[in-house]
Amino acid sequence: MATLTVSKEEEKRVKALGFLSNKGTDNFSARLITVNGKITAAQQKCIAEAAEKFGNGNITFTTRLTVEVQGIPFDKIEEFRAFVAKEGLMTGGTGSIVRPVVSCKGTTCQYGLIDTFALSEKIHERFFLGYHEVKLPHKFKIAVGGCPNNCVKPNLNDIGIIGQRIPNFDEDECNGCKKCSVEKACPMKAAKVVDGLLEINKDVCNNCGRCIGTCHFDALESGTTGYKIYIGGRWGKSIAIGKELDKIFTSEEEALDVIEKAILLYREQGKTGERFSQTIERLGFENVQKQLLSNDLLERRQEIIDASLHVTGGATC
Repeated sequence: MATLTVSKEEEKRVKALGFLSNKGTDNFSARLITVNGKITAAQQKCIAEAAEKFGNGNITFTTRLTVEVQGIPFDKIEEFRAFVAKEGLMTGGTGSIVRPVVSCKGTTCQYGLIDTFALSEKIHERFFLGYHEVKLPHKFKIAVGGCPNNCVKPNLNDIGIIGQRIPNFDEDECNGCKKCSVEKACPMKAAKVVDGLLEINKDVCNNCGRCIGTCHFDALESGTTGYKIYIGGRWGKSIAIGKELDKIFTSEEEALDVIEKAILLYREQGKTGERFSQTIERLGFENVQKQLLSNDLLERRQEIIDASLHVTGGATC
């Protein structure tokens, strides 16, 4: 068995930089942040060159859309960081902090209702980078899904956003057709003609937008873009299904503010080692929702950030 020379203290230090120990060796895997799950051709070339130059030539992809280069010797870590930085790439994504955001390809997907790449980049800048030095009780994961197909499982993250397209139904234009094209287009069977008029069951409709533009008499020509937000999801050794906030937000900035309020609430009211879902369970969903829909947390932002809380944090992976 090989003799390991890297101390536990040094191993911990470089882990905070995004370098994870390769079991039984003095080598490390570098975790590269992709910002929103999208990298350029030049960045791909850079990663491939770095894998050959500093690592063992192998590249792996994580479940949270980061890229890991394997087999980097401890004494090559700083050279590796400088090499990939030339193409705007950075390592990181570990610890009791806001983790790299996960995004589906809603921007280009036929079902995408929002620009997921652009929104995820804003979340990356404002919260992954902007809150990078803010210690939390545990890891905090964010996911952005472009539609109710939920490909990135937003409700299994600490906070998840799902793109919405709320149908704008004009009753005056409805002819109550016996073979209604809107009813036929609805995958949720939420739209149905009743007594000569189309009805959309709001309790069943998931705002997927598939019905919009299908009416031959222009009764449903448009939809309002929205953002459904889930809080308190968790996947791993212990699983929790996130619960959606009662309000569907129709402003991107308002949705971003809710994310920030959730982070601030978790920092201030969460206990060290406690995941956000456990904080919500302890405080009560209605209590948490009330705080997320008000502005008190944002008004006290600096006070909460400056407080001496969660010096260690509870994340171990």
